[in-house]
Amino acid sequence: MNNIAIYGKSISEINLKFLNRLITSLVEELDAKIFIHIGLKNYNIFQNNTSIKIFDESDIISSDIDLLISFGGDGTLLDTVTMIKNSNIPILGVNAGRLGFLANINQDDILLVVKALKYKNYKIDERSLLHVENKNILKHTVSNFALNEVTLHKKDSSSMLKIDAFLDEEFLNTYWSDGLIIATPTGSTAYSLSCGGPIITPGSNNFVITPIAPHNLNLRPMVVADNVSIRLKAESRESYFLVTMDSRSVSLKNYEEIIIKKADFSIKLIELPDHNFLKTVRNKLFWGKDSRN
Repeated sequence: MNNIAIYGKSISEINLKFLNRLITSLVEELDAKIFIHIGLKNYNIFQNNTSIKIFDESDIISSDIDLLISFGGDGTLLDTVTMIKNSNIPILGVNAGRLGFLANINQDDILLVVKALKYKNYKIDERSLLHVENKNILKHTVSNFALNEVTLHKKDSSSMLKIDAFLDEEFLNTYWSDGLIIATPTGSTAYSLSCGGPIITPGSNNFVITPIAPHNLNLRPMVVADNVSIRLKAESRESYFLVTMDSRSVSLKNYEEIIIKKADFSIKLIELPDHNFLKTVRNKLFWGKDSRN
């Protein structure tokens, strides 16, 4: 991998030391050409690397990037997904944030990252996405897909939503709740998990439908095959509701239908040795910390 791009948001002084160490190692060990996102141009990155180039969202695909490193938390990695779209550029998440289910490589493992890339000692983990169909969504955002989840929210703090849900044109249920989450296996460890949804392993070909604070207490999350079409129609007292695709929100009017399907492309995440999904879940959720284990 000769052309390596690095994306990050706010970089602390401590994290900046790790970032510079990463860049130096990539140049020395891989003879890599480094591309830094324009949002990092004001950080002290260029002192020993004058050949570093700048990229932004509009030219990352045309720059012949072989690998994009997300330096931050899971939110930072989700931002990179909107940049690379269906270009098949693999993403490696280095965790400079907090929890880190997606960006699960710790900064202490930077030398391991470089060594794995140098000797091609890694796997490509393909993750499915959700595609959202609605005539007005693309007027407000350039990306109508999501890696984690698509969520319908109420816009105010008082009234709940009434959401009619259909699977392949067959009526599923009417949800009276604060919202409804449609999550991929990747997103099953995000918002859906905090609302009581199940953990789904990547590659299991499922989506999970999770209500947010449902008015009917007998409603539970539901796992469905990812080849179904999920049609939703929401109603709020405020005449509007929110549709969120990962971290991007759009306001829609009552009764506007949205159709959610599996996207026709996937996102490629680089998985290093001993950094797989199951180990990440065990570590992040503190499984096995019982003294009996």
